Amino acid sequence: MTSLFASNKPLFIAEISSNHNGDMGRCKAMIDATAEAGCDGVKFQLFKIRELFSEEAILKNSKLLDRVKWELSEEFIPELADHAKKRNLLFSCTPFYLKAVDVLNPYVDFFKIASYELLWQDLFLSCANTGKPLVFSIGMATEDEVRSILDKLSNTSVKEILILHCNSSYPTPLSDVNLSVINTLRSKFSDYLEGKKIEFGWSDHTVSSSVILSSVLKYNSKMIEFHIDLEGKGYEFESGHCWLPNQIKSVIDILKETHSADGDPKIKPSPSELIERKWRADPSDGLRPLLETRAKLIKGEQI
Repeated sequence: MTSLFASNKPLFIAEISSNHNGDMGRCKAMIDATAEAGCDGVKFQLFKIRELFSEEAILKNSKLLDRVKWELSEEFIPELADHAKKRNLLFSCTPFYLKAVDVLNPYVDFFKIASYELLWQDLFLSCANTGKPLVFSIGMATEDEVRSILDKLSNTSVKEILILHCNSSYPTPLSDVNLSVINTLRSKFSDYLEGKKIEFGWSDHTVSSSVILSSVLKYNSKMIEFHIDLEGKGYEFESGHCWLPNQIKSVIDILKETHSADGDPKIKPSPSELIERKWRADPSDGLRPLLETRAKLIKGEQI
């Protein structure tokens, strides 16, 4: 079974959401663009509008039915999972109805539950009892609501839980990002459930490079989820919360360079410094280079 915590590097998960426009070819093109941008995983959403909204909501706002075209076909799931695997990407999909958990379980590397479903305990239990890693966002949530759902997970078979701080405004104003919540979550819930590993991250709706950079470099996010579109023609792009591949690639490249610069924590000369050690001041007279190096220079030997 896939572990989300096998690496110290943060995971970048591209949320396709409904920007696939119901087209398999577009789905695959978005998976390809996600891989080429340097992401670690790709995520879709499996919902049915009439099982997502109540009859009262639809009667009050009939335009909700326009979103039927946003739905992803269950039949797409096996082929999408296979294509993601071929591109060395983690594959996930958010279930929005209980049957969707069974549909997705053979194919996903982890389950993700959206902020709007945080109070739906049956959905959490169904996902958690698959034993696969569980990721959930906490947009709009209170501390007690987060604690309550974790309590429900205590006796399930899930071993890895990743809680994503989130703001459910699309797009999120910078004044409401509140990344410091990640530290609060870590201080309160890191060791909350015995026998389960809990980590923390950020689910982005800002399309702000500084926010994502800060979420990793300052708040040590283990996962960054963000909405992505292919070229600005996805069904959700006009809402203003979706990244384009070239935009997110530049951010991921910076963070990967930063991570590679962390290097070996041991205090010792690095390979690139070894030649310079020979040119240090000799303790006998304080002059550079070392006496041994001077002797080689006199003999004309290679330093």
